[in-house]
Amino acid sequence: MSLVSSATERLRLLLLIPNLGMGGAQRVFHDHSVELAKYYKVTEAVFNEEGGNIYPSGNELISLEVAGGGSPVAKVRNFMQRISRLRALKQQTKTDVCISHLEGADYVNLLSKGQEKVILCIHGSKLHDANIKGAVGWLRKKVLMPSLYNRADRIVTVSRDINPELIEGFGVKPEKLLTINNFFEVVQITSKAQEPLTAAEQAVYDAAPVLVTSGRLSLQKNQAPLLDSFAALLKRRPAKLVFVGDGELRTELVARARHLSLRVYEAWDTQPLTPDDDVYFLGMQQNPFKYIRPASAFVFPSAWEGFPMALGEAMICGVPVVTTDCPTGPREILAPATTTPKVPIRWAELSAYGVLMPMLNNPASLTSDLGVWTETLDQLLADSAERDRLGVLARERMQDFTREKIFRQWLAVIEEVTAA
Repeated sequence: MSLVSSATERLRLLLLIPNLGMGGAQRVFHDHSVELAKYYKVTEAVFNEEGGNIYPSGNELISLEVAGGGSPVAKVRNFMQRISRLRALKQQTKTDVCISHLEGADYVNLLSKGQEKVILCIHGSKLHDANIKGAVGWLRKKVLMPSLYNRADRIVTVSRDINPELIEGFGVKPEKLLTINNFFEVVQITSKAQEPLTAAEQAVYDAAPVLVTSGRLSLQKNQAPLLDSFAALLKRRPAKLVFVGDGELRTELVARARHLSLRVYEAWDTQPLTPDDDVYFLGMQQNPFKYIRPASAFVFPSAWEGFPMALGEAMICGVPVVTTDCPTGPREILAPATTTPKVPIRWAELSAYGVLMPMLNNPASLTSDLGVWTETLDQLLADSAERDRLGVLARERMQDFTREKIFRQWLAVIEEVTAA
């Protein structure tokens, strides 16, 4: 029996995101587009093609061809152009439901609203996003979100802990909100994780226990303090630290590692890959999972999240995970029976499916917090039985987030708004 009625199978969906470059939200957008196309007529729309299309879905993709950036006047002009062009596109495609991903797309979706239903997909914390700052940040937090978000027919958050932020911080009506976690292609990731390393890569992994992290090299991921903790760990035992991913802080992180007297390998350089280095920046990889699976632990120092894809993917690979207890997502994944503490933890919390750690962005407690990280990683690398136990539990937990289990909820919410 079909999960959707014959009436809704003919629905026309427009999926909107600012661009299809790097990022977890872009990966989720791709996954949703592919899955929704099995049931509906799906068209994708972007503001512009900056950053290319890293995750092509095979669905029709239309660019509004409106640039970003520029002077304040240019930004306002571009914003109005996006609204106008999206409204025209909705009419042209006879859109029944427009689902937007990321905040900029949400505003344009809401302000171009006609007879179609509007669903927003909120990918991360708004209160804790350090990129929301200055005059524009004030406008977003104090004007745009409070005044516009309640116009949506439904607001889907990827983590339960985003909901109270929206209700208490931005006045969103609770009845508008629904949490649907991100889903993971568990079978596909498990298969890709089995791909062997090259001989040179394997030599690095054989030389010492490997800590691996993956994700954009960015302010949000907060990888810089991880280098300090790792440098202290090297004074206790041999180890390697592997970064999978690239981003705007690449140069800064490499410089930080060298400042700490760490030997650094950079994939974008011409140096050969050998086991002689301490920190390995591997850049963007089509298959990050093959570097995660053979690691001793996955480390995740984010300052804020939504429902982190990289963390879940590492757990599918059967690797023990050590992550900040940041807003939002990690606690929901690793310790689902617990609630978010009112005061950030300052110790290592061994939870049901991994280890929750202090955040590394509080200058007053940073020295102590780094010490907790170093001590915890040292203990974990010394205990192979505990690593094996946590790896098994991590893999088991991710069975709760398979595509089949999660996507039924998306089909249900689309049916709900179109039937209303």
